[in-house]
Amino acid sequence: MIAARRSYPRASPGVEPPYDYPAYVSTVKRHPLRELVPLSHGVGELTGPTFGGRWCGADVVDLTRPGGQGQALGQRIIVAGRVLDEDGRPVRNTLVEVWQANAAGRYRHDADQHDALDPNFTGAGQAVTDDEGRWRFLTIRPGAYPWRNSENAWRPAHIHFSVFGPSFASRTITQMYFPGDPLLATDPVVQSVPDAAARGRLIAAYDPGLSEAEYALGYRWDIVLRGRDATPAESE
Repeated sequence: MIAARRSYPRASPGVEPPYDYPAYVSTVKRHPLRELVPLSHGVGELTGPTFGGRWCGADVVDLTRPGGQGQALGQRIIVAGRVLDEDGRPVRNTLVEVWQANAAGRYRHDADQHDALDPNFTGAGQAVTDDEGRWRFLTIRPGAYPWRNSENAWRPAHIHFSVFGPSFASRTITQMYFPGDPLLATDPVVQSVPDAAARGRLIAAYDPGLSEAEYALGYRWDIVLRGRDATPAESE
C-alpha cells in the first residue's frame, strides 16, 4: 500500500552531521566534493509504504531468544518508545528495525569467526508501531567495540534503528546510545552532530517504570521524524 502524499520541513541547522567531519576519518574520502543540488520533493519522495497489512512479516521483538532457542548472553534490557512526526503526533503502522552488536561488541556476520560471537544472538529485530506510535524490544545491552578510526578508538554501546515513517522522505536511519557512557564524549560519530541538544536526543533515558525487577533494565527513547526536534540521522 502507498501512503498519502504530504510535504516535510527540513531539519533545523545543527541537527544533521556534516558530510565532511575530519575526526570521523572515513568521511574525508567519501564526502561530496561539489555543492549538492537540492531537488524538490515529488510523488516518489512524499509517498511511501504502509505496514498495516503486515506484509513486512511478523514482529521480532525478543532478541534474547531467537527462534525460541537458547538464552543470549549479557545484561537484558527493555528498550521502548514512540515514533512521532514533526508536530509531535504518533506515527502509526510504520516499520521500526533494529540491529546491534552482542554483549561482547561483535556483530553477527558470516565472515566473522571471532570466539566472542554468541550463537543465541542474531542482533536483529523489527516491529510495527501501534496506534500510539509505540514500539518495544527486549534485547541485550550491546558492548563497546574497537574500530580503526584512530589509535585506541572505541565506539560507545549503541543500537542502530531504521524507521520508515509515512513516506520515503521521512525515513530515518540513526543510532541510540546509553546515558552515562564515558565514550560518548570522544566518539566522532556522536560528536559530528553540531548541536548539543540534538546530540542529547540520541541518548535514551533510564526508566525504572519500564524495568522489570530482577530481570531487565528499561530505557525509553522516542524517535522524531524530521522537523525542529528531529532525531539526528546517521551521516551519509
